[in-house]
Amino acid sequence: MKHTARLPLLLALTGSLLPALASGEEIGSVDTVFKLLGPDDKIVIEAFDDPKVEGVSCHLSRAKKGGMSGAVGLAEDLADSSIACRQIGPIRFVKEFDPGEEVFSKSTSILFKKMRVVRFLDKKRNTLVYLVYSDKLIEGSPKNSISTVPIMPWKNP
Repeated sequence: MKHTARLPLLLALTGSLLPALASGEEIGSVDTVFKLLGPDDKIVIEAFDDPKVEGVSCHLSRAKKGGMSGAVGLAEDLADSSIACRQIGPIRFVKEFDPGEEVFSKSTSILFKKMRVVRFLDKKRNTLVYLVYSDKLIEGSPKNSISTVPIMPWKNP
């Protein structure tokens, strides 16, 4: 294999080919399983703003493994997650986007597993649709959650 043939794979694995994504802000967490050694298993709540659609924010909840393997970043988080997105101001499309474009992602294992949020536009219903799911290089999970944001006029109070 030539070095130039490996470059696209290397760039894809390092994330250099990915578009700029929203960054998450941890809002809080709750413990779900006590671990004697290392942090407890928990549900983490994160928030992010859509980078290409001003006026939309999303909140995610996701499972995070604890214990010693979780403490050192070797644990594989469960594919359980939920999403809620809302209009928080006037909606303005900052840039064009493709259907199913990734808006947010978070690594959920040391190798090849990610929780992803993608965005669609339902033009007929004038609604944004956000889908959260987990994928893995070999086998993903059908567990998913969606949230919809009707595009409505915004009135300041």
